[in-house]
Amino acid sequence: MIDLNAEITSPNESSENNELPSKEVEMIKRIMEKYKVKVVDIVKARSAYKIITTQGLICLKRMRHGKYKAANGSRLVEELKNNDFNFTAKYIKTTDGNLYVKSNKLVFYATEWIDGEECDLGSMEEVIACTKLLSKFHQATNKIDTERLKIRNNLKNWPKVFNDNLRDLEKYKKTIERKKIKNEFDSLYYNHIDGFYNRGLIALKYLNNTEYYKLSKEANQNKTICHDSFYYQNIIKKNSNYYIIDLDSIIIDLHVNDLGKFIRRLMFKNEFQWDFEKAKEIIEAYMTINPLTKSELEVMLALIIFPHKFWKLGKKRYIKYKNWTEAKYMHKLNKLINSDELQQNFLINYLEFLNSID
Repeated sequence: MIDLNAEITSPNESSENNELPSKEVEMIKRIMEKYKVKVVDIVKARSAYKIITTQGLICLKRMRHGKYKAANGSRLVEELKNNDFNFTAKYIKTTDGNLYVKSNKLVFYATEWIDGEECDLGSMEEVIACTKLLSKFHQATNKIDTERLKIRNNLKNWPKVFNDNLRDLEKYKKTIERKKIKNEFDSLYYNHIDGFYNRGLIALKYLNNTEYYKLSKEANQNKTICHDSFYYQNIIKKNSNYYIIDLDSIIIDLHVNDLGKFIRRLMFKNEFQWDFEKAKEIIEAYMTINPLTKSELEVMLALIIFPHKFWKLGKKRYIKYKNWTEAKYMHKLNKLINSDELQQNFLINYLEFLNSID
């Protein structure tokens, strides 16, 4: 149901005609007719639309494919609610009882709009609250029968991902070597490829020496679910509660996939700077709700130390040709290079932490 008590944003705050092309507005209005609501305003909000109606706020998501994602998300929300996890947005059906609407080769689905704000991951207090939210989410999903869900299984796939990324680094190196004229970014990225490549090899070797495959086999039996996109834009704070939104990316994987990626992204923030004590605090907060074994913590270390951001920056530059300014490219590259020593210290401290565990 739509929250009839939700706060209605004034149409003057952002006129739909200023926010979106008229054709897009008309298309969305036609979609919303399927829900029998009166639209007051439409605001673009990242990859979705905030639909302000006389009956409350609605989140409308648009996709080019994957109509099964709406069914996945709706079923998952129902199952989570049955397991006392109520911190997600409910899916809204059309008046015909459908979970999505097709229009011009596009798929749309609607959920409640959680009327809060994106969490502040510069605040350690909020980071801990979000970590506990993730842990509760994982704990609730442990009790869910995934047979009704159509989810990609990512178990036993990490070594392949690592290897594929390392091969990409080799391609970037050859691409730069073939360039007759190399700019500042090319030269600096090239000079550091070997160092980051070697760190990737270390992460891969470390992963293969853990109980990754054994843990994957166990997780495959239980079909453990990961959000796979757990970061500030998908964590909404409303009053004193935190909510997970956007369940489009859910996969079957080890829970440390979510936690490890979350920690890795945080460590690059200025407020964290690869401070292991802060990472340890995050891990301990997670474990107060959903305990992790030493083996899981070892696997997570491989994920954290793999040079994912260096690989991703190269992909944006040499594969996707991301239209960034040279200054932005250089800023991101220098930040990665300058954090190298901090990451080395983080690795040492993490290993000491693992050795202290019985």
